[in-house]
Amino acid sequence: MTGIRTLTGAVFILASLAPGLVAVSAPCGGDPPPAVHFAPAENLERIDVSLVDQAKATIDMAAYVMTDWPVMQALTRAAGRGVKVRIYLDSGRFLKREPTRPFVDLISNPGVEIRFKRPHAPLMHLKSYEIDGRLLRTGSANFSASGLKRQDNDLVVIENPAAILEFEHKFETIYGLSQAVSAGAQQR
Repeated sequence: MTGIRTLTGAVFILASLAPGLVAVSAPCGGDPPPAVHFAPAENLERIDVSLVDQAKATIDMAAYVMTDWPVMQALTRAAGRGVKVRIYLDSGRFLKREPTRPFVDLISNPGVEIRFKRPHAPLMHLKSYEIDGRLLRTGSANFSASGLKRQDNDLVVIENPAAILEFEHKFETIYGLSQAVSAGAQQR
């Protein structure tokens, strides 16, 4: 009986995931296939910086960890070019350490809006961003030097409109339920 329940549960999980997997894995109408990169063989930090540097209008990012200096500097540069940057962070991760100079520069930039997960909201463990409605970056790599360069992690770049739209919907939902960074946190 336990085996049947386990099998039924696995089938249910696979069936519920199948539409998303098809949308992400199968190119639609000429969309390029997802580009998959792996650390430590590849420097994922360089890929993130390059992608952020290409932004022209918007960046919506959900980040469990945000400590990588070059990524934060690329986001600050993007805001300086007039790109609207919105970042959703896990407040617990932010409050555990003193912010670095690049984070202070990022958070104090008027072109960057940072919001935190509310304390009792579900665990936020995303490491994703969407650029200009045309590109989605996701994967297991946190935005940290170790996550992007030294750990076994992946970074997936997707240019599928359906997948990008799904992320946009999720981002708008969690961002809408978040709390703004207080003025005191911005002045740290």
